[in-house]
Amino acid sequence: MSQIHTQLLTDDASGVLVERSFRLRVVSGPDQGKEHALDEGTTMVGTHADNDLVLTDATVSRYHLEIRVRRDGIEVRDLDTTNGTKHGGAKVGNVVLTGAARLRLGKHTEMDVEPVDTSIDLNEFSGDRFGDVLGTTLPMRRLFALLTKAAPTEATILLQGETGTGKEAIAEAVHRMSKRTRGPFVVVDCGSIPHELIASELFGHAKGSFTGANADKQGLIEAANRGTLFLDEIGELALDLQPQLLRVLDRRQVRRVGDTQSVDVDIRVIAATHRDLRAMVKAGQFREDLYYRLAVVATHVPPLRERKGDIPALAAWFADKMGRGSFAQSPALVDLLQRHDWPGNVRELRNVVERALSLGDAALHDLSDGTSRMPTRGDETPTPKRQPSNSDVLELPFKEAKAALVESFERDYLEALLARHRGNISRAASEAGIDRNYIHRLVKKYGLEVDRG
Repeated sequence: MSQIHTQLLTDDASGVLVERSFRLRVVSGPDQGKEHALDEGTTMVGTHADNDLVLTDATVSRYHLEIRVRRDGIEVRDLDTTNGTKHGGAKVGNVVLTGAARLRLGKHTEMDVEPVDTSIDLNEFSGDRFGDVLGTTLPMRRLFALLTKAAPTEATILLQGETGTGKEAIAEAVHRMSKRTRGPFVVVDCGSIPHELIASELFGHAKGSFTGANADKQGLIEAANRGTLFLDEIGELALDLQPQLLRVLDRRQVRRVGDTQSVDVDIRVIAATHRDLRAMVKAGQFREDLYYRLAVVATHVPPLRERKGDIPALAAWFADKMGRGSFAQSPALVDLLQRHDWPGNVRELRNVVERALSLGDAALHDLSDGTSRMPTRGDETPTPKRQPSNSDVLELPFKEAKAALVESFERDYLEALLARHRGNISRAASEAGIDRNYIHRLVKKYGLEVDRG
């Protein structure tokens, strides 16, 4: 017996996680009142007795429609029928429906595609982490509960939240807890790839397709086959490239730049953004159809200022992961950390802990006067940080004092340099006159992890 196919998604109006199934209901014509629940696999509609939904309307073809439930909606395909299929008054050959819709088959039959939603009760999340993401406060437990339900499915996920909240780490945790854990986890930073290169980076290119294309190149989407594609800062993707990405999501096929053949890709998509995509849709800056393809399960990643109860545990955890000694937290220090607004979010806290392990209390001066600020994507001139004072470093042995000052300079210079170039390492290296591989090593050394959402 066929199993009813369901999809996991968040209700667009309420944000509640629901399980959605679909049914077909004939609303006019000789078969008015007939219903059929959509099963896994393909559902056939027509007048022949072999169909799953058998109609008696003589203007409907023997095999009229093929309907398939996908991860992002219902795919309806007209089977080259005599009298055709209409949706919204227009004749269609193939259409993907994401919600309720009415179809006209032949001359007399109208049929509704109806979503049937059942709210999912999220069990209280009892642990303190989701994958490699730590959190015990209520906003994080709610987020972890939702992701625990979504991770094992194929649902496309949209993570929305400020820069530095850990969206990439969350996306990787979803991948590790999915059925695709043995496959690749491929990150595409839509904000840092130059516009003239992003089509080639995403889709790949064929040899000779443009000057410098000396060999065939596999794109990042193709590289994610059988795994998860993480589209970081999707709101930065240029409007002219959005239709190409939409086609990939619709067809699960990618065509390299300059090639005529498409390649099938089996990918699960997770996207992230610090922008308000709804507002961008209204402003004509982001395609509405692409938004709904991405926001199947849409959720908010809270900023650190809304989960300050997690700060002591996060600080201790970061110190432990760095392997550079414990991070002693007196009541006064905890109070100082929790009074800070953390505009750079979890990323800023991690960097403060690392600096404190190197410089001691000197690294915390900026927090006490409220000037600490991590540069975010889009900053033209980052706010400078105060260097450790002479009295602080003079108390250290010569080698340690020199190393502390060099590290402080390297980090501040690198953060300012990368902020000016919006995280583009090649351009930053060119301005600084140093090898881009050296910048990569510094980024890794200081745990900056450029543009991790």
